[in-house]
Amino acid sequence: MRHNQGAPGARVLAFGGYQPANVVTNDHLAKTMDTDDEWIRSRVGIAERRVAGPEESEVDLAVAAGGKALAASGLPASDIDLVIVATCSAEALIPNTASRVAHRLGIEAPGAFDINAACAGFCYALSAASDAIRAGSANHVLIVGAEKMSQWVDWTDRTTAVIFADGAGAAVVGPSDTPGIGPVAWGSAGDKADAIYVKDRSSFLHQEGQAVFRWATTALHPVARLACERAGVRPEELAAFVPHQANLRIVEAIARKLGAEQAVVAKDIVLAGNTSAASIPLALSRMIERGEVSSGGLALLLGFGAGLTYAGQVIEIP
Repeated sequence: MRHNQGAPGARVLAFGGYQPANVVTNDHLAKTMDTDDEWIRSRVGIAERRVAGPEESEVDLAVAAGGKALAASGLPASDIDLVIVATCSAEALIPNTASRVAHRLGIEAPGAFDINAACAGFCYALSAASDAIRAGSANHVLIVGAEKMSQWVDWTDRTTAVIFADGAGAAVVGPSDTPGIGPVAWGSAGDKADAIYVKDRSSFLHQEGQAVFRWATTALHPVARLACERAGVRPEELAAFVPHQANLRIVEAIARKLGAEQAVVAKDIVLAGNTSAASIPLALSRMIERGEVSSGGLALLLGFGAGLTYAGQVIEIP
C-alpha cells in the first residue's frame, strides 16, 4: 500500500467575512422583552448584532464569506480541492452545506463535508484542513464557519436572544514549506453537554448561562496556554488573541489569565454578537481589514461551545 506525502506545513492564505445587513440594537430588543441597553452591555458586552432575513440562509452567508476569502487568496476556484463548513445551525442536515457552497462558488468536485463542533467548529475545521494538506489528501482547502443562529433562538427569551446573531467567516488554507498553523489543543467536556442544547426540531436553543460562564472562565486558559506550548510560542510573543466571541466578560477573563498583555484581543462581540462557528474567522478578518494586526504576526485562536467542545491553535496571520 502506498501513502501520499503532503506538504511540510500548511498556512492560512486569506480570510473573508460576511454579515447580514439587518442591525438589531439593544434598544430594539428592549421593545419586545424585559431588558435594556445597560443590562445587556453589563452582562455580555453586546451593543448590537446582525440578523439575516427569511430569504437569506446559512448557505448564502457561507457563500458570501467564502467568496471573499477565495478572492483575497488570489487562487482560482479550480485550485480548491476540499471544502469544509463548520455550522451548528443548518436548516437541513441533508444535503450538507459544504457541497452546496462549493457548487455556488464554482468549485468543481471537491471533497466536501460539514463539521458540527458548535462554537469551536472553525478551529476543528482548521485543524482538519491543516492535517489534510500535510497528509497529501488535499492541496488547497476552503473552510467556512457559517451560522444563522436567529432561526434557533426564541426572540422573547432574553437569556439567548440578546446574545446570538448571524454571520459567516472563511479562510483559504494552502501548503507551506514551514508551519503556519500550529498543532491543535482540543477536547470536550461531555458531562456538561446539557448546558447548551436544542432539544428537537421544534425547539429553541437553551443555554445555562452561568454554568457556561464558570466553565469558560476556569477551564479554557490552560487550553490556550497548551496551544501556545505545542506551537513553541510564548504567550508574550502573540500579536493577537482571537477567542470565540461568546461574551465580552468571558473574552476578557481568558485574555487576562493567558497573560498576553501585548496582544490585540478580538472584541468583535460588541458589534457582531455571538455568531458561533463564524465568530473567530469573522473577527480576525475584520481585524485584518482595519489594520489592527500585521501579516506575519502570530495569532492564538480559541474556540469553545456546545458539547462542550473546545480547540485552540496558533497561526501566522496572512
